[in-house]
Amino acid sequence: MRNVEAKFSLPDLAAARQRAEALGFECIGTLLQHDTFFVVSNGKLKLREQLDGAWLIHYRRHHEHGFELSNYEIAAVSEPLKLRELLSTALGVLAKVRKQRTLLRRANLRLHLDRVDNHGAFGEIEAVLDEREDPAHCHTEIAAILAALQISSEQLIGVSYFELKR
Repeated sequence: MRNVEAKFSLPDLAAARQRAEALGFECIGTLLQHDTFFVVSNGKLKLREQLDGAWLIHYRRHHEHGFELSNYEIAAVSEPLKLRELLSTALGVLAKVRKQRTLLRRANLRLHLDRVDNHGAFGEIEAVLDEREDPAHCHTEIAAILAALQISSEQLIGVSYFELKR
């Protein structure tokens, strides 16, 4: 699977949500997520746990025109505690991230408004691509949404939350 994404810092989550809803984004819900990242030699591997399930996610990101092109695979996990223990022992834990995520959606776009423990408030726009879709066509749409959300280029972040300096 593939998506184009942009991650950014946010000074005001409530204002960002109001602007997003004015753009036609619909709130799907708020989730508490616990991500455990494991030491791997290729890309990133994380176990995401939340109240309604758990998933093992492997992804590789490539920087492209100010945005990230992400190739990823997701597998549902029925025994997350056991898997976390097994992978922690076998691979080692790189980092842990806890966040409260408000998920908004509009067509093939997902907007995440995150409050990340020990890091602050952030947002992330993801445009899900089909197999033949050119990622470049999403850049203009994402750039327009960033402008409408009043996100400047200085607010863009090209790393995972755990890689941010505290």
